[in-house]
Amino acid sequence: MKENKIMLNDFQIRYLKSEKRYNSKKKNVLFIHGLGSSSDRWWDIPDALSRYFHPIVAVDLIGFGGSDKPVTLDYTIEYFSKFIKDFIDCKQIWRNDGEDSDDDSCKTIIVGHSLGGYIAAKVAIEGQDLIEKLVLIDSSGMLKEPTPLLEQYLNAALNPSFENVKNVFEQMLGNPALLHPMIVDAFIKRINLPGAKYAFKSAFDNSTKKYIDPSELQRIENIPALIICGAADKLIPVAHSKRFNEVLKNSQLQIVENTGHAPFAEKPSIVFDIMRIFLTDNK
Repeated sequence: MKENKIMLNDFQIRYLKSEKRYNSKKKNVLFIHGLGSSSDRWWDIPDALSRYFHPIVAVDLIGFGGSDKPVTLDYTIEYFSKFIKDFIDCKQIWRNDGEDSDDDSCKTIIVGHSLGGYIAAKVAIEGQDLIEKLVLIDSSGMLKEPTPLLEQYLNAALNPSFENVKNVFEQMLGNPALLHPMIVDAFIKRINLPGAKYAFKSAFDNSTKKYIDPSELQRIENIPALIICGAADKLIPVAHSKRFNEVLKNSQLQIVENTGHAPFAEKPSIVFDIMRIFLTDNK
């Protein structure tokens, strides 16, 4: 994946983009990370998917990762939804070298994790004509209040000592032994960037105290959805993913055993294969 930056609505936004691969099918695929994370969190999954589709893009949400972090914004789900729609509409992002300028007008597949899943669902509700398929991984959006571990995560983000962050991240995993100190260090480095704590707190408040009305979700039942969750997720427990599956009639639920809040990081090959089968219709 190649790092890129673009000016969008006067803010610099970082994103990663796959190289075009021989025989991969033209299809826009967008990965949206979770709260306090970045596009790098997806590891090799976007690149592996580029064997089947192109272009694959993983964005750093405004306020996170290597994107600008203005403290003048209210980081609401509605704002993030507009940001993603504007990002999708930017043809420069999706065009590969050597392609015709008219070859980038196709619907987008969105893969969203946690907060990114909430945003992806909101984008689909408001712009059904933009989205071909949805993949929601341990998605927020059904929470009526923060879970205890989410409260601990907020505290760790605002007071980012190594031990605070390590303790929370270990609880997010199905197997705490998998946590590498580099993950902790990388988070602390990001959250200490100017504007990062403000963006985290604002996004946290806006995403944990307001949830998607089921009647809104039902409007997107014509969009095929894959719901993936870790069986041992303590941050956003399985019941919330099951609720998405109940409301979205055109959806399937895959629970990945012995994994926590980011099953794609703990068992990437299993999660990739679940996604591949869904996105390619098992072809």
